[in-house]
Amino acid sequence: MRNTHSTNQEKPNCSLSRRQFIGQAAASVVGLSYLNSPPAVHANPKITLRVLGTGVTLQEDIRRQAERDLGIHITFEPHGSAGVMQKASTRPESFDVYEQWSNSINVLWYANAIQPIDKSRIRRWDEINPLTKTGRLSPEMKIGAGDAPHKILHVQNDGSLGPRPSDQLSFLPYVHNVDSFGYNTSMIPQGIPYETESWGWLLDDQFRGRVGLVNEPAIGIFDAALAAQAKGLVEFEDIGNLSRQEVDKLFSVLVDYKRRKHFNGIWNSVPQSVQFMKSGRVVIESMFSPAVSTLNGMGIPVTYAAPKEGYRGWHGVLCLSSKTTGHVRDAAYDYMNWWLDGWAGAYMARQGYYISIPQRAREYLTSQEWDYWYEGAQAEADLPGADGTTAVTQGNYRTGGSYLERLGNVAVWNTVMDSYEYSLVRWYELLTA
Repeated sequence: MRNTHSTNQEKPNCSLSRRQFIGQAAASVVGLSYLNSPPAVHANPKITLRVLGTGVTLQEDIRRQAERDLGIHITFEPHGSAGVMQKASTRPESFDVYEQWSNSINVLWYANAIQPIDKSRIRRWDEINPLTKTGRLSPEMKIGAGDAPHKILHVQNDGSLGPRPSDQLSFLPYVHNVDSFGYNTSMIPQGIPYETESWGWLLDDQFRGRVGLVNEPAIGIFDAALAAQAKGLVEFEDIGNLSRQEVDKLFSVLVDYKRRKHFNGIWNSVPQSVQFMKSGRVVIESMFSPAVSTLNGMGIPVTYAAPKEGYRGWHGVLCLSSKTTGHVRDAAYDYMNWWLDGWAGAYMARQGYYISIPQRAREYLTSQEWDYWYEGAQAEADLPGADGTTAVTQGNYRTGGSYLERLGNVAVWNTVMDSYEYSLVRWYELLTA
């Protein structure tokens, strides 16, 4: 699936190597209504749809709204990203719909844990914006390193995943965003987006003992790599696909920093990252958008950086279990289509996330909300978060600007690298150093 050549079409020998690698990666994981009109629900209302995923999107408000709109019973089973991928790749019979991030797709696909999605059953496919279909929102936009989602979207004739359009999809694209780090501006002077804000700040000696990282090997490694490269400590030929030697160089730096007590915490959940910053344990850390909104709502001045090196991008995926059939599969298609109808996209926008059909979400946002979250305009009034509390105060701007600007500055996408298994070993060495 990985495109390491200048053309869009993978060469057969690269595809084979990639499939062998993903099989090994899957094995390693084992070790470790419509709102505007009534939905066309095909399933028996008594059917229970089981959704496995993370707490990012498996939220109770969303579950209740989907149940009301679709007329079916839905259960959510949220876990941390590593646990979700492990369970999904080894027990496809335990769920009907899988949701997480696109970097997990290759592992699940080659473990035969998910089945192809029939594109003809995605009712708003033509409305989905070009980000997932082409890798960019506009022709001049750069595509970040690593597994940009369009590279693994379509099922190819040989059963591999690739960018060439087909009638079958590996996933339904929906929620997505860019991640960086947050810093407390009462302790660290406000930087200038895309000019002075830098991933290198995470490894700046002046913040020693007050830095936090995310405890997710497939994500945290890129935050660390971007920081190390920005500081000039390590150079990478392809930051989206580090070699074993480059992984070793990176972790030599990180272990040294940890032994010098540079890091004061490696967080496992968004609430924990909030607590790290709220308590003063850290003044700068890897963060996800909802954590920043939550802290700002508490009156803690945390800025979500727009690094001059670019963001780490991620794209949410909805997938069908390989074991899902019949009426339950019909219900699963209804649920996936529901996500693109508007209400859910607006709900996620209030947490700082985007959706693959923005215009549908816009119908459920006020003009002030749309202008702030998608256009990057100044907030004309206090704006609520998804929980109803104030997430944005009047007069503020969204760091990084508009949807187009932020997604146009992706340095690297969340990716399962060829050195993934080896990087897991080194990551756990870092945790215990």
